[in-house]
Amino acid sequence: MPESFARPVNRSAVLVIILISYFMILLDNSIIFTGLPSIQRGLGFSAAGLTWVQDAYTLTFGGFLLLAARAGDIVGRRRLFIAGLVVFSAASLLVGVAQAEWWMIAARALQGLGAAIVAPASLSLLTATFPAGSERNRAVALYAATAGIGASLGMVIGGAFAETISWRAGFFINLPIGAAMIVLALRYLVEQPRVPGRFDVLGALCSTIGVGAVILGIIESSESGWDSPLTVASLVIGAVLLIALVLNERRAPQPIMPLRLFADRHRSGAYAIRFLYLGAMMGFFFFTTQFLQNVLGWNPLQAGLGFLPMTIVNFVAAMAVPRLNRVVPSFVLLSVGIATTLGGMLCLSLVHADSAYGSAVAVPMLVIGFGQGLTFAPLTSYGISGVGPDDAGAASGLLNTCHQLGSSVGLAILVAVAVSAGTSDAASQVVGRMNLALTGSTVLLGVALAVAFAVILPRELRRPVERPTARP
Repeated sequence: MPESFARPVNRSAVLVIILISYFMILLDNSIIFTGLPSIQRGLGFSAAGLTWVQDAYTLTFGGFLLLAARAGDIVGRRRLFIAGLVVFSAASLLVGVAQAEWWMIAARALQGLGAAIVAPASLSLLTATFPAGSERNRAVALYAATAGIGASLGMVIGGAFAETISWRAGFFINLPIGAAMIVLALRYLVEQPRVPGRFDVLGALCSTIGVGAVILGIIESSESGWDSPLTVASLVIGAVLLIALVLNERRAPQPIMPLRLFADRHRSGAYAIRFLYLGAMMGFFFFTTQFLQNVLGWNPLQAGLGFLPMTIVNFVAAMAVPRLNRVVPSFVLLSVGIATTLGGMLCLSLVHADSAYGSAVAVPMLVIGFGQGLTFAPLTSYGISGVGPDDAGAASGLLNTCHQLGSSVGLAILVAVAVSAGTSDAASQVVGRMNLALTGSTVLLGVALAVAFAVILPRELRRPVERPTARP
């Protein structure tokens, strides 16, 4: 047996490497938000174009997740994990030194590619390292908490760097962290056995380019209208490529998105809810940070700290889910989590220029954070329920893809909705756009709750299932 498979495994070191690496890529999914006003001024982005600073990252992150998950089985998860850290760290440097719009967007897209490689490999390494039972349950609970708080804590860290140093510092910090994780991964991670197979490159290209075209069409509609040639062409091309994706997956010998995964109501419902929920949450982060800075007059550090109470509540709720799940059915946790998030989002959508942070912003954010903490673990459990060993990687990759693409498409739609707000003055424009966007987020959450009751609940009532262990 090769030495890489025979030497003892330091599980504590492996867990630290996985959690820090996963947290780093999730952090960069939101760390950019508090720096957006500075980035817009410094690099000359338009309001609609600014969304591509985020969309470029989430699009490649989500688009390549399925291919990366399959690649890990073929070329080795340890090897791919380290390669992903190298790509992500190098891209972070390029983001930090960006001097133009195209440069920033291209570097963010490359960052997303690195994240797409790291994310599925990290979960696969974790489950392979920790045996089933209490040890694995503890590890995946920590992984779940990391996933839950990454976005909101990114606002705090991004704001601190943007105010005290520069928005660029939030990306430069990835270099020493990434380098340390690469060194530790080479020392402590153990390679897992590989399986022969082929890459479904056509499926990955169809999904990434197809969704990208749809997002381009939605963003273009906010500037030129729904009847502009570019809007129409982008939406048509996107639809054709997504149809081609489905047709390809029906014929591919080893598809990156096995269509059989959608046959189960738990899984298909979880994919749809994840997509809708993350679309709503990205709109919340994107517009709330602009309200705090452009209406309340806060600096980036203050805006980041404004999300700290939500982060704490989110973490506490996420860590309580494994214990709650022993006495409360997963569906109850899921539905209460979505409904709570919806209630907080509805209240936040009613803010106006004279609103006080404490009552009009902080309280709804606490409610949203609590709901988010309850939602993610049962939602992920449903997304991988009933999956056999051969489809475990694909199911995890598909769930993460819905997470990232929901973020990207949802934000694009909410920006398109928000630009219809009046423009009497700068503060009124920001408030009007936030009101419309978060009303849209509330609608998305309402649809997500309806999907939970219409798709997941009937099966729960028809055939009780064993409560799955909370996962990220």
